Amino acid sequence: MNAKTRTKTKTSNATRKDLSKEDALRMYTQMVRIRTFEDNANQLYLAGKMQGLTHMYSGEEAVAVGICEALNDNDRITSTHRGHGHCVAKGANYKEMFCELLGKEEGYCRGKGGSMHIADQSHGNLGANAIVGGSMGIATGSALRAKLLGQDDVTVCFFGDGATAQGLLYEVMNMAALWNLPVIYACENNGYSEYTKTEEIAAGSITARAEAFGIEAFSIDGQDVLGVNELSRKLVARCRNGEGPFFVELMTYRYHGHHVGDINREYYRSKKEEADWKENRDPIIRFRGWLVEQGIATEEEIETLNEQIKQDAKEAVAYAEAAAYPDAAEVDMHVYAETDTATLQAGN
Repeated sequence: MNAKTRTKTKTSNATRKDLSKEDALRMYTQMVRIRTFEDNANQLYLAGKMQGLTHMYSGEEAVAVGICEALNDNDRITSTHRGHGHCVAKGANYKEMFCELLGKEEGYCRGKGGSMHIADQSHGNLGANAIVGGSMGIATGSALRAKLLGQDDVTVCFFGDGATAQGLLYEVMNMAALWNLPVIYACENNGYSEYTKTEEIAAGSITARAEAFGIEAFSIDGQDVLGVNELSRKLVARCRNGEGPFFVELMTYRYHGHHVGDINREYYRSKKEEADWKENRDPIIRFRGWLVEQGIATEEEIETLNEQIKQDAKEAVAYAEAAAYPDAAEVDMHVYAETDTATLQAGN
């Protein structure tokens, strides 16, 4: 396979005049649902109601929504330790998600996965992963399965810029390129690898690393949901046509610290920098302005929608707080495959 030229895509919101009102409002709704979920999850942690750490996705909503709106339920995604946004964008609902974060029986993983291992296979979410880059092999395996079985689903592998330091990425990209697998590697470059600027830990170009394997790579503004969606729709269609794999670097920003306990961040990034991203590059504010400008929705209609989402989240949190914990007898459930002795002996 010959190396393909990297394309830097700078699609503006103003270029998407083909978008239906229904699709536009759904994308806005999904972004606000993610932001609202994260606001509530953060409060649950600060109130001491949620055990363990969690990692906020606030600020990066356009990435998850822009990509997942180009997928269908049969398409798969793999997620990261910062995975709530991917889960919501792929179709998960609030009640089961909050139950999972609080360790309740009605959670997506019966309360055993928690924030960093949440999964929703009913909508193609193969799961978050607390190991940096840990889902890269899973995503590539999913794409290989689709090709071997002659199915047309596509897998998207989400990971952060810090995960590009993991050797697994280069092993799976090599395999995916050799076998033309229907997988899209989506690098969410939020500028920081934990507490260190990406430019200080990643030498050279991130997209050039994919190009070295002959993979067509793109760099795009991850704060522009329509630009992300437009590129994603094209790449998903090409994957279904046997033209994969692809690599996309999405330039974005996380508003919170690396995790909920990372509060005093001045030692590695300034408040001025954070304020600039929030005030001038917020994906929800940008898209909201576009919706009003295009006459798709009024400010009053958007405010009503926002309030409904807040109410939905409030009710879901109350439901999760009152929900039951799993029985202690479940401690080893789903840890081992349920295989009877006779089957094992027959295999011998």
